Formats: sequence, C-alpha cells, structure tokens
Amino acid sequence: MTYSLIIDGKAVDARESFDVINPATGEVLAACPQGSVADLDNAVAAAKRAFPGWAAKRDAERQEALGKIADLIEAHQAELAALITAEQGKPQAGPGAPFEVGGCVAWTRVTQGLSVEPEVLIDTDEERVELIREPVGVVASITPWNWPLMIAVWHVMPALRAGCTVVMKPSPYTPLSTLRLVQMITEAGILPAGVLNVVTGDAEVGDRISGHPDIDKIAFTGSIATGRRIMERAGSTLKRLTLELGGNDAGIVLPGTDMSKRMEDLFWGSFINAGQTCSCLKRLYVHDDDYDAVCEGLANFVGGIKVGNGAEPDTLIGPLSNKMQFDKIVELVEDARTKGARILTGGEKPNGKGYIYPLTIIADATEEMRVVNEEQFGPVLPVIRYGDLDDAIARANALEVGLGASAWGNDPEEAAKVARKLVAGTRWVNRHGVLNPTVPMGGVKQSGIGVEFGEEGLREYTTVQILSIAK
Repeated sequence: MTYSLIIDGKAVDARESFDVINPATGEVLAACPQGSVADLDNAVAAAKRAFPGWAAKRDAERQEALGKIADLIEAHQAELAALITAEQGKPQAGPGAPFEVGGCVAWTRVTQGLSVEPEVLIDTDEERVELIREPVGVVASITPWNWPLMIAVWHVMPALRAGCTVVMKPSPYTPLSTLRLVQMITEAGILPAGVLNVVTGDAEVGDRISGHPDIDKIAFTGSIATGRRIMERAGSTLKRLTLELGGNDAGIVLPGTDMSKRMEDLFWGSFINAGQTCSCLKRLYVHDDDYDAVCEGLANFVGGIKVGNGAEPDTLIGPLSNKMQFDKIVELVEDARTKGARILTGGEKPNGKGYIYPLTIIADATEEMRVVNEEQFGPVLPVIRYGDLDDAIARANALEVGLGASAWGNDPEEAAKVARKLVAGTRWVNRHGVLNPTVPMGGVKQSGIGVEFGEEGLREYTTVQILSIAK
C-alpha cells in the first residue's frame, strides 16, 4: 500500500521517505512519506482556513461526523489492527491491537455524546451573563509510538467535537495506522477539507509545531523531556497545552495482603503492551513478610504468558516497539544486575533481529537502581521491599512524577486510605491502569498539564468567553 500525507482534503506526496520497521522481525515494513516544514505550514494554513466554517457548524452536525468516524473505524477494525501489529508490535490476541482499535471506537462514541453547554451565571431584571465555551482554534496533535491510534483518537476526537480543526503528527516509528485512518476519513467525505490533516516529519517539523504562530493549542503525549521543550517553545505564542507525560507509577501492597487472586490484575496493570504504557505500574513495593510470596506468584504467572511476534495467534505480549527502547531495557536490567538485584525471570537479551524481550521480574530492587528511578517503559517490573508502610508511601511519592499509583489490600477501604496518600493524577485500588472514556485522566507534578477524557477533557479544547447583557 502507498501512504500519503493528507493536507486540505487531498493526498500529498512527499519528496523523501523513511522506512518503518516491523519490531517483531527488525525488517522493513513499509516506506512512509517524510513530511517537511513546508508541508506542515500548508497543513496549518488549511486548518486555519477551515476553522471558521467547522466552528460554525451546528452541534448536531459535529456529533454526526464523530458517529460516522466511529462507524468507519469499527468497519475497518481488522485492517487497522493488522497495521498496528505490524508497525508497533501489539498482538492480535489479548489486550492487543484489536483491543486498541476497539478502544478507538469506544472513545469516539463517548466523545460524540459529550457537550459543553453555555452556562447562565447571572439572570436578573437588570442583566444576564453567560459563560460560553468556544473552540480554541487550530490544534496540533503530536502522538507517541506506544498506542499510536488510540492516543490519536484521544487528541483528535474532542478537538473535532469542540469545533477545532486539527493537524496530526504521528510518531515516525508508528505512522502507518494514523495515515490510513485519516485517508479513510478523507475518502469517506466525513469532514470538510482542511478540518483534519496529517503530516509526518522529523524533529525540525516538531519544533515548527511548537512555535508556529497559527497553531492555537498542542496536545502532546510522550516523554517529560520532550514535553518541557514543547512548553518552552510554545511560550513564545502562549499556546494552550495538554501534556500527558511520563509516569513511573508506583504500587504498594499492604502488609498481609493475599495477592494470589489478584495476580492477573497485577500482571496486566504492569505488562500490558509489554509495559510500554504511561499508566503501567512500574515500581511495586511489598512488605518484608509478604515479599517472597508475591515475587514467587509473579514469577509463576509470567511463566505462563507467551511473548513473541504479535502476528502469531497465541502471543499475548509483543515486542518492544523500536531499537531505542529495546537497548534502554537491556541497559536498565544490566544496571540492576550489577547492583545486586536478583533476576527471577527473563533478563536475558534474546537472539534474533527483532525487539522481543522476555518478561522480567526483578527482586531485591532498590532506589539506587536506574530501573526503579527511571521510567523503564518495558516488560520489566522491579519489586522493592519495605518494612514500614509510611516509609513505603514516602518512597513511592519521592520522584518528580505523578501520573498514576495504586494500593493493593484485602480490605479495599483500608487500601483506599493508602491510595489517597499517594501523589498521582489517578489512584487505583486493587487494580492499575484502568481507564474509562468518561473519567478524566491527567498527571500531577512533572507528569503533565491538563486532563483528557470526559467533559473535563473536552473543555481543554475550548476557551471561556463571557457574554454580558444589560437588559
């Protein structure tokens, strides 16, 4: 298949291309067009031209458009899921590529039904004052490689629903599913020309987005370091920002907790998408008295999970998405090993050309190890001992991140008391990483700015404007 940029409702060829690699095999999957700064400028100009007309559409028309997009994604679920498996590595089984596409449908349908109605703040014989939320304008969506299509939907659908126009920039590791989705939407004629555009590109294109004078808002999901750079450059034009950044989520198992019945929830909360999820559990604190039992339970559970090529029907965990991430995981595990950690499962770099890495449980992990202090973003879980619960809470809160956290206990209410002491945007009890399109998600500290999902997330794509009337 040939892939193109989509600008102003038309397929646009780029002068150059780059290779997209299948992470399961290490082989070239496809050639992708390499967008330029000029392409970006054209896409932004198209979005700016289209904005007044799209913003003026009746609310019901924008709702109808999102409904058609949801139907389109659903009708092409198998094709899009196959692309995600090929470019990103998610399996076809379990919570893999079809799960991601199904999530795209669900989030689009929920967003379709949301609204931000005008609020009457004052209504007297003398005056009426209304609060009206207007669309912010042209939105740039910069998406990562871990959930390429799902996160694109998280950015784009509330923007469209609010009346904004969009320029998308997918990760160069995983651009194909996004390019294909925008191509489908364009060919189906669901949106007016210029309302939804997609441009690939390198760091130069990303820098241009951050400082572009005609982009009103940026929605970015990715690393803290990149988020900082975007924020610095966006300051020149005071752009609105939604930043969902790194997490390094901690989980605490309360003393005396029987984890035998919760091992599956703990596993998927830590290892979904091979751990390449911002809201995965990445540091597990376990009391001394329960430590060996929890470590043994985890090691036994991961032993029954097949890791491999996501195209194989019985694979539940796929590869790391790219060589950069693979090399980082190898480095972090070796650092832990040299500092005295016990590797209970995995931990060995396999032979082969792809980026498949075994599920790795690390015992006797400490905060002196990089695998604890850095967000590893891979199929690795360090298990850390504690003797005092308050000390565990303090250690869990010690990092400058706060996306998610969890507490696990026999009594959910007692565990909830611990969860409330954890500093994070979402605090789960007896589960981790569970998201819902109606429930806002966002980080505290350096894990982000703003929220996504639900009406709170929709408001992020609007500005507050007041209408004040003297009667």
